[in-house]
Amino acid sequence: MNILFASSEAHPLIKTGGLADVAGSLPHAIRNLRHDIRVVIPAYQSVLKQTEKFTLVAHLELEGVKQPVRILAGRLPGSAVTLYLVDSPEHFDRPGNPYTMKQGSEWPDNAERFTTFCRAIEALALDSAGLDWQPDIVHCNDWQTALVAPLLERHDSRPATVFTIHNLAYQGLYDWKVFKTLELPADFWGTKAMEFHNQFSFIKGGLVFADWITTVSPTYAREIQTSEYGCGLEGLISHRTDKLTGILNGVDYSVWDPARDPHIPVQYNARSLPHKLQNKQTLQEHFALPVDDTTPVFAVISRLVEQKGIDLVLDIVPELVKQQAQLVILGSGDAALEAAISDAVTAYPKHVAAHIGYDEALSHHIEAGADIFLMPSRFEPCGLNQIYSQRYGTVPIVRHTGGLADTVTDTTDETLEANTATGFSFNKATYTALNATVTRALGYYRQPAIWQQLVCTGMKQDFSWKRSAQRYLELYQTVLEQRAVKATARPLILQSLL
Repeated sequence: MNILFASSEAHPLIKTGGLADVAGSLPHAIRNLRHDIRVVIPAYQSVLKQTEKFTLVAHLELEGVKQPVRILAGRLPGSAVTLYLVDSPEHFDRPGNPYTMKQGSEWPDNAERFTTFCRAIEALALDSAGLDWQPDIVHCNDWQTALVAPLLERHDSRPATVFTIHNLAYQGLYDWKVFKTLELPADFWGTKAMEFHNQFSFIKGGLVFADWITTVSPTYAREIQTSEYGCGLEGLISHRTDKLTGILNGVDYSVWDPARDPHIPVQYNARSLPHKLQNKQTLQEHFALPVDDTTPVFAVISRLVEQKGIDLVLDIVPELVKQQAQLVILGSGDAALEAAISDAVTAYPKHVAAHIGYDEALSHHIEAGADIFLMPSRFEPCGLNQIYSQRYGTVPIVRHTGGLADTVTDTTDETLEANTATGFSFNKATYTALNATVTRALGYYRQPAIWQQLVCTGMKQDFSWKRSAQRYLELYQTVLEQRAVKATARPLILQSLL
């Protein structure tokens, strides 16, 4: 198959979250299964400044876009996957975050920026860029590429479309005035298209018009059909449930493996667990915490937002201190949460430490050095750190939601006996539930034989991309077969009408 994979970010070129990890890993896994998959992202300033070499392959005159857009081609770093960059300097040649300005608010022209990106993807999908290559499938991801499906729907000889929801909470919503400036077809504004409570919804374009919808875990696929998690779109998603599949994200174990991780002080595996203790000691030293092998070290690596339950973690800090535990936090986000974390560090300097910001190498060191990883998310489409944690022998505590429910098996007498326990989970997003689970986990932590069993079972789990890639390929084939049936049936219907 020929597949065009469209994303607004891709690791290691540009990353703000899990979407980048998927776009940097899944295409590589599909390419290894002998399919021609090509990735397209915007040509952000920071991407063009990197050492990767890109070649100009096309100039595009796009409908509704004032200046010509260039297509640059190269390789996704670390792979044989072809990478296309949509080079529109007025939209993407700017410093910093791809979506927000320095103070954290959205770029005011985001709707125009990602409409331009989608129109360029449309041209690539229809082989209008003169590259002599057309995909069978266009796989779009999140709201920044959701407009591609309705744009392609206008063409008879279009590729099939798949749209993946990575986080339904981010929808790309804009008012009527903004919609008018985008020079899109007028019928895009309508309840059967992309109008959503008197706003223009980018994500609704993917939900309504894509041939198939996927999410990043089976549990999240079920959750977004409920009012609690559907963000107002649960009715539409439920209506399309026969074209909805949850496929769990994978992990690139060539990057996340303590046995060969260049970012950690001492490499180790399940047969050399004492080396994990050395990483713990160096982590405590790095954060100027008292060095003590017996002190349980909890970790958080996260965007600091309400969704991630960071407020719940802060609520239990006094209890962690009473239990003589340490807490290490890496992340950035909401200013109030950042300030509250700084206050906790000041109040408990021997127990709490934090790095506000993001540091890829430090995130690996934390995974290797911590004993327990906290992910009390209010919702979590998939989550990756709980999977990384298991491979690094860092036992996760998670809320039973989304991909966390699909990847962490709670520790009970039954799961211990079956040797399937890999962590701890709880249901309600409350201080009481989290604190009780932390206390339960610490009870097992103080039983070395059981704790080692938990650690080793987690390290054996396989969430590699190869398995997920195979699922996507099977889905692509299903979508293509259904499109072929429709194409065959259409002339017969027209003939009968005549």
